Amino acid sequence: MSAPGNERRAVVVEDDEDVRSLIEFTLTSQGFEVRSVDTGLAGVEAVGTFDPDLVTLDLGLPGIDGIETCRRIRETSDVYIVMITARDEEIDRLIGLETGADDFLSKPFSPRELQARVNALFRRPRRTTTSSEAEATSAAPPALSNEVLDHGPLKVDVDGRRAFKGGTELSLTRTEFDLLTELMRTPARVWTREALLRSVWGTDWATDTHLVEVHVGNLRRKLGDASSLVHTVRGVGYRMEAR
Repeated sequence: MSAPGNERRAVVVEDDEDVRSLIEFTLTSQGFEVRSVDTGLAGVEAVGTFDPDLVTLDLGLPGIDGIETCRRIRETSDVYIVMITARDEEIDRLIGLETGADDFLSKPFSPRELQARVNALFRRPRRTTTSSEAEATSAAPPALSNEVLDHGPLKVDVDGRRAFKGGTELSLTRTEFDLLTELMRTPARVWTREALLRSVWGTDWATDTHLVEVHVGNLRRKLGDASSLVHTVRGVGYRMEAR
């Protein structure tokens, strides 16, 4: 991603020229340097060469679709991804989020909504461990930092943005790391989905509670036999289970 103080960069992957122009204009007005492409394969290549801070990704692309494009981008990059679609089927949204999208927008959308979503993403921490980084990093527990959280076999080095289970480093996305951190900071608290939206995503869009549900599910899969520590409080939200 771009170095501190440099202009933010964005890749727009969209085959509809009118929508592409709208996104380009909106992001440029927010200070992004924008590179646009109209196919998924070109989007994957652009992420590798342009090293963007943000990707907007149309779901219904020619060739490989947005789902596969997102999956390929996530193999090498933890860039923010906002998936955009003309379809409004829940299964599409869930699959998109499960493959690594950070947020979802349905067409038609307003420039103000896109701006708000992007601003919310960039209010969150930017550094997390990608799969390739995790493999290259020693699995030794982290050195003490300003904030280290422990809960059963789980340990989170907040400042270093590294999470461990039983001494083995977990390969978490930015969102999964932020969710785990919030839950571990206050293990006795029952977090509503709306409260997690405000804390992790920085939004108040109550209709987006599916974001929380999908990413908690992804987090649990990566926790493996420690997944039971993230307890669902039926009808309310989540809390960390007693150790």
